[in-house]
Amino acid sequence: METNELTGIIVNLCIKIHTRIGPGCFERVYEEILYYELQKLNIVVQRQLMLPIQYDNLNIENAYKLDLLVENKLVLELKSVFPLPAVYFKQIKTQLSLLNLKHGMILNFKNDKMKDGIHRVYNNFGDESHE
Repeated sequence: METNELTGIIVNLCIKIHTRIGPGCFERVYEEILYYELQKLNIVVQRQLMLPIQYDNLNIENAYKLDLLVENKLVLELKSVFPLPAVYFKQIKTQLSLLNLKHGMILNFKNDKMKDGIHRVYNNFGDESHE
């Protein structure tokens, strides 16, 4: 599935979830529901994925965690905080860089309108072959 099609599906699901649940729950709730909805659509998704960092000859196991990795090409970070601190954009850019991926999204459910909480994030140096 193409990345733009995939992000469209995710945006629609987030709006559906936000409409039904509202902006007041913990991130974990939105993550679990989005994971469930993606699986219902037979979209490959991994949840709470712990990944290593390789630094020279040093391998650090479980160095960072992704909320959701969709189709092995799109990183999703789910938040429920207002206002959204800029550090989360740096975090997802680092994750994309470490994975050599191009596309990510921050999905912040702590907004009155879900559309205000959807942010696409890009790694300009990410591998295009995941498209």
